Amino acid sequence: MTSLFSRIIAGELPAHFVWQDPDVVAFLSIAPLRVGHTLVVPRREVDRWTDADGETLWRCMKVAKAIGRGVERAWDAPRAGLVIAGFEVPHLHIHVAPVWDMSDFDFTEVTQEEDESALDAAAERLRDALRELGYKQTADAGAPSRETRRVL
Repeated sequence: MTSLFSRIIAGELPAHFVWQDPDVVAFLSIAPLRVGHTLVVPRREVDRWTDADGETLWRCMKVAKAIGRGVERAWDAPRAGLVIAGFEVPHLHIHVAPVWDMSDFDFTEVTQEEDESALDAAAERLRDALRELGYKQTADAGAPSRETRRVL
């Protein structure tokens, strides 16, 4: 069965993409821990991170590091938090978010972001920070149109 994330990657469902390369994509969470909370996802479906081959896991972590640097810069955060949980969607994904303390990791406190303009602004802010840091894989070129960026 195709995962929700595979459908997003294929363009069947919308998302706010901030990174796209041949192996990995990253898009904003619609239920963020903090503004800028991003999901790093391999294009190839792998359920558990412990099942991923070394190359896939390495690529995801490399992109997660770039996204982490971007969220620190974009939101002037002292740290970029990283969590691999895997219960929400059966497709490997790494949560990366700007964090200020341990309470920022409380997934029981998240609510769905309903303000489309807030998601647009956060995605653009992160893409700008990634470009400033020299990353060329930001999702400007070839990204889905504004109408298809929203994750359902």
